Formats: sequence, structure tokens, C-alpha cells
Amino acid sequence: MSWIAVSGEGASWVCPDRFGGMAHDRDILMPRGSIVIETRLNSDARPQTLLAYERVHPWKGALSVRAMPGGEIVLELSQGDDVVHSVLQHGHDERTDVLRVTFSWDSEARWGRITAERPDADTMVVQDTPPPPPLLLEDIYSLVRRPQLVEKDKDVVFFAVSDAIEPVGPMPTLVGQVPVLTSQGYRPISTLRCGDTVETRSRGIVPVLARVTRRVPALGSFQPVRLRAPYFGLHRDLVVAPYQRLVIGGAEVEYIFGREEVLIPAISLVNGFAAVYQQGAQMIRYHQLLLPGHEPFLSAEAELESLYVGRMRRRKDLIRHSLLSEVPGNLIPEHARAGLKVLRPFEAITLAEARAA
Repeated sequence: MSWIAVSGEGASWVCPDRFGGMAHDRDILMPRGSIVIETRLNSDARPQTLLAYERVHPWKGALSVRAMPGGEIVLELSQGDDVVHSVLQHGHDERTDVLRVTFSWDSEARWGRITAERPDADTMVVQDTPPPPPLLLEDIYSLVRRPQLVEKDKDVVFFAVSDAIEPVGPMPTLVGQVPVLTSQGYRPISTLRCGDTVETRSRGIVPVLARVTRRVPALGSFQPVRLRAPYFGLHRDLVVAPYQRLVIGGAEVEYIFGREEVLIPAISLVNGFAAVYQQGAQMIRYHQLLLPGHEPFLSAEAELESLYVGRMRRRKDLIRHSLLSEVPGNLIPEHARAGLKVLRPFEAITLAEARAA
């Protein structure tokens, strides 16, 4: 089933198939699942309670996830006499605005994992936890439906709960209808498979090694952004995730930034004309292509960055937790960054206005 509860940015949803019964029907254990929390990091060096909740019925239990000054995530989970305490050191970076924390557990397998990711920087830190006890389904209901019982920092953007072990690491960023130029013309990205080929400006025709896909809550770093034509040469609007990046070149780029090409995250273009947030969806499915050299591919006459995996192929422990777990090992490449400047929001808007003039 995957996602069963979402809270944040005005959303407060629980899956009716899982939570539709009476309260006593929710006094059952969740032996496995994931809690994903996304927050903005504060700059005043204070602890942040990302999520905290306690109960006494039908037995004592508690959950808390806190972000500490200096870059620590502290997890505490208890059910009766079973207590888990884990500290993840993710490092502190003042340039990073958003942090995504994922706690996954499989109590029957006596396994737990906490992960901290920076969507804007393609970095993550993963750590196993001591064997965690299961959560109560009623706990999840209270976290979403009884906010008066929950402690949560104002900078938390959203949290979501899944009854599956959710993947971490490189994420897909393009809706299924996004057109990709192939040797047979434009095709929706959702139809591409391993062995298909795509057109690139820098390397010509390159093979698709894999297409990864994931359904996620349409909030925070997953909230869809509509890139609007004709800005940046787009021949049609494209719907992408906020941290999907465009590769932009041309005379204006050289004149303003002194570089042949730059990268622009979609989130940096959201200003009401070049790009806007798309509202209304509760969940959204994204796709992305894995290419041999991290080549940007052509979509609606613009260049879009493909999936970046760095040197993950050397880390089987990370691959096991990611969407790459289903990709044959011999097809996972090593990627090096092109070293292009990533424009900040005001720089991106300046460029958009210059190209529109």
C-alpha cells in the first residue's frame, strides 16, 4: 500500500482503508514502515523538535525525532519497556536549507535505519539503529489527526508515513508525460526502458541504462513545479520536481555569468511567470533516466539533467536502500559532476528576465 498518512502545508490525510474503523481497531502493531520528515534548517543554533509524541494507553509509548545544533539527528522510540536511542551525525552546512529525515523499521527482522538527505546537494548519510519496536497504528493516526498531542517545530514542512521501507538516495524528478527526445522522436519518459536511446547535445545518442520511478507525497521537495513555455526555449510546459535542474547556455549566460553553461533548479524559477508551483495533487509519481555519463537529455527543446548517482556503485550498502537496488550492478555507472555553476534564485530570475526581454 505504501503511503498511509500525510501531514503538512495544509494537508492532513490518513488512508481510509487503513484508518476507517473504530479507535480500538487501530490498536494494532505496525511491524514495518517508514516516517519521512522534511524540515527547513534554522540558522539560530537551537534544537528543533521535528516530531514528538507520547501516549499511555494501551501501554506507554513515545516517539521523538530532533535536529540538534552542530548537525545531529536524535531518534528516541519506546514501546513499554523497549527503548531505542540513536544519533545520526549528518554534518552542518549553513548553505543547506532543506533536510529530509527518513526513519524506517522492520521489527520482525530486528532492523532499523535513519537517513538524512539534502535534496539540494545530492548528499545523504545513512545509519542503522538498534532493533526498533513496532509502532502502533493509533500512533500514526494521532500524529496526523490530533496535532494538539504532537510537538512539532514550525520549520517542519511535512511528514508522511508509509507501511513500506521507503527508498532513499537519488530521486526521480519528472512526471510521466514529460517528453524525451529519442532516436525515434519525442516519447513520454514513462515509456522508456533499458536499451532505448535518447538524444543529447553533448554526446549524441546515448543508451538508457534504467528508468527509476517513485510515488511520493506532493509536498516540500516533491511538490510539482510547472516550468512555463516559452522561457528558456521550452516549446511546451513541463512539470518537474523542485530540484530538477535545467542546463542553460547561450549569449546571455556568457554575458551575465562568464560561463558557457549553468544549472538552474526548477525551484529557483518559481516567481509567477517562468515557473509556478502546481497545486491540487495529494500524491505524484516521478520518473528519471539513468544514463552512462550523467548526460543531460533534450525535452521540449530544453536540456534536463539526468539522474546523478556519483560513486554509489562502490557502496553496495547504499544501493541496497535506494531505487537502484533493482538495477543490475553491471549497469550502474560512476558519474562525475560537470562542475557547472548552480544558479541561486535571484540569479535564475535575472537570467529568465534577460532571456524574456
